[in-house]
Amino acid sequence: MNRVRTASVAVIGCLLASQAVRADVRADEKSHTEFAGALGHIVNMFGGKAAKEGTSSSVAVKGDRKATIGDQTGQIIDLAEEKVYDLDMKKKSYKVTTFAQMRQRMEDAQKKAQETAQKEEPKEAKPASAPPENNIDIDFDVKDTGQKKVINGFETHEVVMTITLREKGKKLEESGGMVLTSDMWLTPKIAAMKEIQDFDIRYAQKLFGPMVAGASADEVAAATAMYPLMTPALARMRTEGAKMNGTSISTVTTMDGVKSAEQVAQDAQAKDADSKSSTKTPATVSGLMGAFAKKAAAKKMASSSDDASNPRSTVMTSTTEVLRVVTDVAAADVAVPAGFKENK
Repeated sequence: MNRVRTASVAVIGCLLASQAVRADVRADEKSHTEFAGALGHIVNMFGGKAAKEGTSSSVAVKGDRKATIGDQTGQIIDLAEEKVYDLDMKKKSYKVTTFAQMRQRMEDAQKKAQETAQKEEPKEAKPASAPPENNIDIDFDVKDTGQKKVINGFETHEVVMTITLREKGKKLEESGGMVLTSDMWLTPKIAAMKEIQDFDIRYAQKLFGPMVAGASADEVAAATAMYPLMTPALARMRTEGAKMNGTSISTVTTMDGVKSAEQVAQDAQAKDADSKSSTKTPATVSGLMGAFAKKAAAKKMASSSDDASNPRSTVMTSTTEVLRVVTDVAAADVAVPAGFKENK
């Protein structure tokens, strides 16, 4: 899988004051990102237990450093040094990558991801040709459902944010597009948690880092290559999320691709043609076995993907939950652990 530069995130950074007073914070979190379709199969195949069940980690911010430490891996981002330290917790080793090296990788991988996506022609709902960003209308809606519950000791209430991207001057069901829904359970604003959000935006300013909690840059790259509208949708989500009057303790974000009316009609015709061809009686034993295999494969595909006539299918689901928040952060919490050796 590949990396992609998410340039639109940089705009958000303009909202930050460069001389803002910064505090320390550490939050224990658990997150899980699940991609649908072909990309989901690849992630589950190579991502191991973490890809299937999610990860638990401790996220600490102190000054220009952010450390995200899990059971098997960790990462330290240093904005002043412009370096990323990737940690292997089991082998007690780390590898250093500069921002410049990462930018180059992202540029190279973006081209490769787009080429791969064009060749594969995924079955998931995707506009036949996504409109350019300057030809997109973005509809925004936020609702307080009135529901309340206690999560990890935090008193929360539910707010659902919906962002719809469609071609200018056309309805969603006509042009197709993308719908992002973020189901958030908010607690009264925790001032210290804004430090994590601010750090991520500062990082985005310098590197155009990944925008989906729980997903690697590789996964986001492959997804955005398949679904170009994901980039402006996530950028808008982050902008609006920063305006929320509260801190999200639990967030479930769902990204749905929506087919255009033309594409729905084409898929329905293709499905009808496939159905008619599968009803023909094979003339030979080998043909009969082939028909059985084809029918089994079609049944398996139907069980793992939406009906061709359904204009909407889920591209990605991301879940993030805050378990604990503290403001006592030591320098060691954002440093490479003692005894770790660098892999060069």
